Amino acid sequence: MAKKYTSIVGVDIGSQTIKVAEVRLAGKQPTVTAIGMAMTPEGAVDHVGVHDPVAVGAVLKQVCSQCGANVGDAVVSLSGQGSVVVRTLEVPVMSDSELKQHMDWEITRNIPFAESDVVSDFAAFPANGAQNMDVVMAIATQSTVNVIRDILKRAGKKPAALDVQPLSLARSLKTSYESEYAGKRVCVVDIGHKSSSISIFNDGKLVMPRQVPIGGEMFTRAIADAMSIPFAEAEGMKHAKGRIPDTAGQAPAFNPFGDTGFATQQFQPYNPFAETEEAAPAAPEEAAPAAPPAPAPVETGMDADETKLWNAMAPVADEFVSEVRRSVDYFRSKGGDVDVILLCGGGAGLRGVAPFIQSVVGIPTSVFDPTKGLPVTAKHADDLEQEKQEFAVAIGNGLHIAF
Repeated sequence: MAKKYTSIVGVDIGSQTIKVAEVRLAGKQPTVTAIGMAMTPEGAVDHVGVHDPVAVGAVLKQVCSQCGANVGDAVVSLSGQGSVVVRTLEVPVMSDSELKQHMDWEITRNIPFAESDVVSDFAAFPANGAQNMDVVMAIATQSTVNVIRDILKRAGKKPAALDVQPLSLARSLKTSYESEYAGKRVCVVDIGHKSSSISIFNDGKLVMPRQVPIGGEMFTRAIADAMSIPFAEAEGMKHAKGRIPDTAGQAPAFNPFGDTGFATQQFQPYNPFAETEEAAPAAPEEAAPAAPPAPAPVETGMDADETKLWNAMAPVADEFVSEVRRSVDYFRSKGGDVDVILLCGGGAGLRGVAPFIQSVVGIPTSVFDPTKGLPVTAKHADDLEQEKQEFAVAIGNGLHIAF
């Protein structure tokens, strides 16, 4: 973004919702002056990318008009496993010209798309005296970039920059939590509708991005299948009464040496120092296996409807938290660790998800507040108070002007 902007509309196009956040600079202080969200047209966007730019452009134009995001320049983040890839590399310290030559080779080597016409960029982080430095590399198909430009044109906006989701989150993280998490390693989990991203930052610097094909839609689909109800009805039930109980992450692990539930004769080891020699015990009467003992009831604090919803969602929740733990474990295997986990995106609104992840992964977990430390003068901002974690990417795109 060569031109210096003082106001920008940050745009986040998701498969379920489209979010916008207008950010203006007052001196060096960024302020959120407009914020809005609208439903994405059904089938227009998925984890691969945008399939109906006409419909998406119309909704983007409408939501900008409704919330008062009148600035004509926009920053949009690219996302979608089939259209953009973000990777981090560690390379030896080298000159700018050497790095450019090396990254041209890396980008060519890492193109994962069938489409050969791509757009790419990279950013290197200072080495601070070390022998190696970290580089973030992004590659997107040219067709994806063209679609985003088309959407903005239809919405009456001009592209100031195209960014990638992890770097948008990095700006939100630095702005809202710089003093709190300075020098810390933070894992930001953006729970989307079709998929989720898991990004680990070290002192605000992206060190590990990962995309997983699990999102809020899978939770809803599990409810719909278990209860034999339409998807839309299941989605409404999830938002109204869905939650993860406090006890969900506290179930004891299976002990292969524990009580199996069958009657067995207790083994008594031979004691050579016994005072008297005991007669050999008579052969025990053969008994039928006893029924396994009934498990003690677990108090979840949920009513019958909430329990039904949780029983349907539990397998998906277990699969999701396993992906988070797997990402953290992989980062640890490389010599790092994670101090805190922050959750954003629509899926972060599911009640109980933060305590559940904290209990299973063993790392303090809370919901990301991208407005923390930011003045917000947008009209109707209070109406979106419960959904503010969904604006982490949009606000991060708007914060492009402050970095």
